[in-house]
Amino acid sequence: MSNVINFRLARKARDRADKAQAAGSNRAKFGRTKAQKLADEKEECRKASLLDGARLERKEESGDDS
Repeated sequence: MSNVINFRLARKARDRADKAQAAGSNRAKFGRTKAQKLADEKEECRKASLLDGARLERKEESGDDS
């Protein structure tokens, strides 16, 4: 004799599994922790300050010959 299946429960279980799979792929695609975002921001600031510190200043040429 076969088992009786409640279609409502089977449908809900299938939907939960689909949502869990979609959530996992979204976490992999978009998810970054606050610490990772902060570390990237600090790294960008460090790079910008390093670049600004190495910049050579030029005298502005005003066009006056005297």
